[in-house]
Amino acid sequence: MSWVFLMVAGIFEMLGVGSINRFNLNKDKQSLFLLLLTFGSSFIFLYLAMKSLPMGVSYAIWTGIGAAGGAMLGMLFYGESKDWRRIIFIGIILASVIGLKLIG
Repeated sequence: MSWVFLMVAGIFEMLGVGSINRFNLNKDKQSLFLLLLTFGSSFIFLYLAMKSLPMGVSYAIWTGIGAAGGAMLGMLFYGESKDWRRIIFIGIILASVIGLKLIG
């Protein structure tokens, strides 16, 4: 169950990055609430995952999902560069996350 908690934490981290961008664009209470909700949820699920997973692996996977997911959100919804090299490096991050899962 800890791995599920960690994946959920990573997804909320990714959504938190997107909510930062939304808050920067809108500066309204709804955007601020969404930002606090997504990052708060991310930390709660990370806490639950770390009850039985090592800190180093948990943190690396959590930040990897957040970084790769945030970059993909930027490309899909905010017009950021879709350069093939950027996509390859995002793939490397995801491959590293999978590798940590396999050896963890």
